[in-house]
Amino acid sequence: MAKKESLDKVLEFFCRICTEGFSPNESTFTVVLGACTVIELKKCGEFVHAKAVKLNWSSDAIVGSSLVELYGKCHEFDMAVAAFRDICNKNVVTWNALISGSTNEKAVSPCLVFFKEMMVSGLRPNESTFSSVLKSASTSDLKQLHSLIIRAGYDSNDYVSSSIIASYAAHGLISDALICANLVTENHVSSSNAIAGIYNRSGEFKLAAELVSRQEDPDNMSWNILLTANVRNGKYLEAFQLFKRMQESAILLDNYTAVSLLSICTRINGLDLGCTLHGLILKTNAGCSDVFVQNVLMDMYAKCGSLVCSLSLFDEMPERNLVSWTVLISGLGLHGRCVEAVQVFQKMQQEGFVPDGVAFSAILSACRHGGLVEEGMRIFNRMGCVYGVEPEMNHCLCIVDLLCGFGRLEEARVVIDEMKFQPNAMIWRLFLQGCKKYSLV
Repeated sequence: MAKKESLDKVLEFFCRICTEGFSPNESTFTVVLGACTVIELKKCGEFVHAKAVKLNWSSDAIVGSSLVELYGKCHEFDMAVAAFRDICNKNVVTWNALISGSTNEKAVSPCLVFFKEMMVSGLRPNESTFSSVLKSASTSDLKQLHSLIIRAGYDSNDYVSSSIIASYAAHGLISDALICANLVTENHVSSSNAIAGIYNRSGEFKLAAELVSRQEDPDNMSWNILLTANVRNGKYLEAFQLFKRMQESAILLDNYTAVSLLSICTRINGLDLGCTLHGLILKTNAGCSDVFVQNVLMDMYAKCGSLVCSLSLFDEMPERNLVSWTVLISGLGLHGRCVEAVQVFQKMQQEGFVPDGVAFSAILSACRHGGLVEEGMRIFNRMGCVYGVEPEMNHCLCIVDLLCGFGRLEEARVVIDEMKFQPNAMIWRLFLQGCKKYSLV
């Protein structure tokens, strides 16, 4: 019953149990907390947590682990730690829930700190522990962890080996990753997925597709790797045919699938197709509350011509990040609402978000499209001294184009002369076009 399509019934039955005078037991709490975790229902989880505390179940290892997992999934790590501290007899599962949850932290992950605490407590880490810790390991930590894994005898475990491969690849240590790849079981799903992921990032899309296609029982990640290979290789029709096969195989639409398909809609300007995908995302709850998916949806609508839908999504987002604001600024500039883009840029900062290089590209591009010379120069001049963001080629290109378009060639030449890198051909072309337009050549 605790499948995604029946989660609402799980929660409904739990409420009935509580209101009709029955007392939930360990199994009841575990199932309902698992349901809350799947759909990231924090408020409902807090209600269940309160019931568990009242009935003295929150200190139970199994119920407590479920609480830790829920809060970790919902990015409420302080609550996860508090739930963990309440557990009386901590075991490997309990520690794994905490360590896994800590890998979701956007800041410096405390994952390794908890891993060391677990080792000091005398408990022996298992394959789940190592797989989680490897996600947060730095390059130096990775080498030490790999040695520990060998000493613990888990180097022959396919799941741990696939995590080692993925971690080496994430740090750009491709040769180390491929050396490890030669030691794993042939066609093991997790391991071949990790290797295929390396091929995808290296542009070897055909090799990635061939490797995954040899799997006997591909999982969600396998399908998504194949999908990504098709998208990056420009095979958009094949990507949607693959998605149809995924649906026929009862593979649920997840965040990764949604983002890959939405990126196709953006590239081919397929608004109708994007709207259909948006409806499917809402229907299956695939990324409805995920900021990254929401940002990609906003970008798709803006670039496919529906700024209204993009603005509506932004207004309805329960949580926004810097990318959300940047997409909004870019969309407004793209649709000629450049003064509004500047206003949003200012509001973004009032909300506490500090613009990065991408945000500056979006606002300078908006100023260029709208002919906002003074505002564009003011923003460009403040990049380094106020925000600590050194102008890159695309920023200089935007401001030179803006200045040359309005005959302010001396200022454009100053920008070019002060660049800390060699101007490219495009910048010189824009400058010469400006000189020609204003009869200086």
